Formats: sequence, C-alpha cells, structure tokens
Amino acid sequence: MHVLAIDEGTTGVRALIIDSGSAVRGGAYHELTPSYPKPGWVELDADEIWNATRTVCARGLQAARLTARDITAIGIANQRSTTVVWDRRSGESVYPAIVWQDVRTAERVPELLAQGIYTNAMASATKLEWVLRTIYDGPARAARGELCFGTVDSWLLWKLTDGAVHATDYSNASCTGLYDAMQDGWDQQVLTLLGIPATMLPAIRSTSEVYGQTTRETFGAEVPVAAMAGDQQAAMFGELCVDKGAVKITYGTSAMADINVGEFPVLSMRGAYPLVLWGLAGKRTWCLEGTAPTAGAAVQWLRDGLGVLQSLDESAALAMQVPDSGGVWAVPAFQGLGTPYMDAGARAAIGGLSRASTRAHVVRAVLEGIAYRSREILETLFEDSSTPPPARLRVDGGAAANDFLLQHLADVLGLPVERPHTVQASGLGAAYLAGLATGMWQSLDEVRHAWRSGRIFEPHWSTDERETRFKNWQRAIAAAREKIF
Repeated sequence: MHVLAIDEGTTGVRALIIDSGSAVRGGAYHELTPSYPKPGWVELDADEIWNATRTVCARGLQAARLTARDITAIGIANQRSTTVVWDRRSGESVYPAIVWQDVRTAERVPELLAQGIYTNAMASATKLEWVLRTIYDGPARAARGELCFGTVDSWLLWKLTDGAVHATDYSNASCTGLYDAMQDGWDQQVLTLLGIPATMLPAIRSTSEVYGQTTRETFGAEVPVAAMAGDQQAAMFGELCVDKGAVKITYGTSAMADINVGEFPVLSMRGAYPLVLWGLAGKRTWCLEGTAPTAGAAVQWLRDGLGVLQSLDESAALAMQVPDSGGVWAVPAFQGLGTPYMDAGARAAIGGLSRASTRAHVVRAVLEGIAYRSREILETLFEDSSTPPPARLRVDGGAAANDFLLQHLADVLGLPVERPHTVQASGLGAAYLAGLATGMWQSLDEVRHAWRSGRIFEPHWSTDERETRFKNWQRAIAAAREKIF
C-alpha cells in the first residue's frame, strides 16, 4: 500500500510516494516562480501551482515505478493563508494567488483591530477583501455566487475532483482570519464587515477523512483525497508532535515554530498565533505558532540575488570553510520581522563587512541569522505558553538538510536538535493523516512504530558564550527596523 503526499509550498511543489513503513519510494519536485510586483507584494500563478502539482505527481509515480491505480490515498499539505479566488463555472482563477507573505493589506489591519477584529497582514481575510475590491465587478460577482475562495488546499481539491468538492480542513480554516473558534465555523461578523459572501467559502471538514475522489481525467484513476492540512500542522503530525508540550521548527521559505498546547487555545501579545493543529474525530487540538517570514528564502537570495551560491546545497560547506563570520552579521528580514516584533516594514540587513570579508563569511552570517531568529521565536513561544523547552527539538523542512544550520541552532539554543530520517515532514504528515483515514495505518501507535529518526546535533557552546553571542547579534535587529531611507 502506498500514499501520495502533495506538499505544496511557497517556492515549490513536491510529491512523495510513501509506503506503510514510512519509507519514501519515489518523489519529484518542481520549483515555483513567485512574482514581486511591488515592495511587500508576493504573488503566484494559481494555474502554475495546479500544473506543477500534476507534473510532480506523474513524475513521482514514475520514480516509484507505480501507477495512479496503485495509490491508496492522497494527502495534501499546503502553504497556508495564500488566497486563491476562482470562477465557479470555469474553474479558472480570476487573480494571481496572493501569497501569505504578502503585506499589501498591512494598513488595513489596524483598522480592523480597532473594530475588534483580530487578524494580521499574513492571513487571508484582508487579502480576499482586497481581491474582491480590485477585480472587475468583484463584489457583485461574489454576491451572485459566481466566485469561490480557498486557500491552496481548497484550490487543489477542487481541481483534483474536477470541481466536485469545495472544502478545507480545520487547520487551514484557522489561518484565514475568517474562522470563529468559539462558534467553530466561519465568522459572520468578519464576513459582513469585509463584504465577503459566505457562499464563496469552502466547507470546513476534518483534517483526516475522505473528501472525495480524483477523476481519471485529473489523476489517471479514482483515488480518495483523504487528508488536508496546513503545512506546519502537517509537519507537526509528521514529526509526531501529537502530545501537549511537543514542539518543532520547520525550515522552508520561512521558519515556523509550533508548540502543541492541547485542547484549548493559548493567546500571545508578542506576535504568536493560536491555530488549530488539526480536527480529528470531532475534537480540535491547538498550537501556538511563531514565525520568521524569511529563512530558506534568504539562502535562495544568496543564490539568485547575489550569485554567491551556485546551488542551495553549497551553503553549508561554504559556511564551514571559515571558523567564524569574521565580524559579518545578517538579519534575514526580506519580508519583515515576524515573532516577536511583527514589524512588516523591517528590511533585511547585512553589516560588519570589511575588505577581508568573503562570500563564505556572508553565507555563514545569513545562516547564523536564521538560527538566532529561531531562538527569538522559540523563547517567545515557551514563555507565552508557559511550556518548558523540550529535551530535544525536532526540525524539518528543506533547509533542515543543512548541517551547519542545525549545529549552529543547537549551539544557539543549548538544546539537542533532532532531524528525522525524512526531512519533508509536511508531506510525511499528510501521508500519515491520509493513511489513517483509509486504513493503511490502523492506529497512531502503528504510525509511531513506522517513524524513523535521522541525526541528532548536540550543543557545544558554554552558557556564557551562548548568551554573549546572542545579545551581540540582537543589536543588529535595530538596524533592520530603522527606516534610514
């Protein structure tokens, strides 16, 4: 038996074929090309996302030497809050997908907060309002029931089922800014204030259940789509952070840290968000999440923007060519600073340069900056949730393959850092959730037995060295937040 996991991220789409022993039997990846029309704006072509998804599914099956008929179920993990609006009849998007990182509506957020609406610029709510106000006849078309809204999971489910199912799960719904946790449904007050008809929105369903069947035209066979989860929630499940107090950090385009806080949400006043981890068997589990909007994307910038890397895999070896950063420091804030600052206007900064500085020093400083930002986020989560640091921190995501980053993270935190055998934990979690819904795994205990660890990075620094280095780096944050020009 095999499950196909679709892991749709901000910068690429990955397909993984996973067997009952958690082994990856095949996979494929296709990079996406975000566009940046204006400062702070980030968009993706929704049709490109769909076409890339079909491509990686086909290539992944080929790599595994399987056909669509060999797949027991499909699970979807996806970038969250990214806003897609499409025509109900044609199934075509009516505006580019506005990516969660996009802060074009940041000025709208304080207005809503003043009216008692808790949201943020990265959520879907104000993005959807903006789309309806921007496209031709948007409010009227929405009122007539001609338009559908969804996060990327809903978009892919719609396409896979050829328009038969318009749904999302609890984890994705809770990231939109449109979800009412008390009423356990869409927030009618917010919808009315933003001018969003409820008919646009998908049904909210369990994270692990059969949503519908793919069609032969879209996938090559009728296969149940049996799980959907936001990428961070899926990664929590893939890291088996299913008990209260469990914590992980995911390194993808961004750095996302989550703590399982159990059956009740925990609030934060420092830029951390209470989100539904998953809804299973009629019960919701919550997490508290903190974010650094730019992590792996900073390494991509070193490759694509500066040209100091030929490939992303080169960064770890290059950073280890020098004993330290040579006084160079970096704050990777290309899309602002998230937790605990929530400063959308902050910009990335690199300093401490001298004639002796080399590309190795710059690369090392950027990786160190990602680790330091991770500590800021995690400390916020631990304090605000009254949760002690774990005995071991689990990490995942593409950048988790970077040995230098994980060793520096262990040193910065003073904690052992554990990398799983499969770093693509979002895909693994989606596979587990889909497999549980269709009987590939009969229980969570079976999933625990199948999970495999990879490598553990032990901290080497003394407490004094750790604290001194961290305080010195934090002085650089002021440079990233200061509006000089």
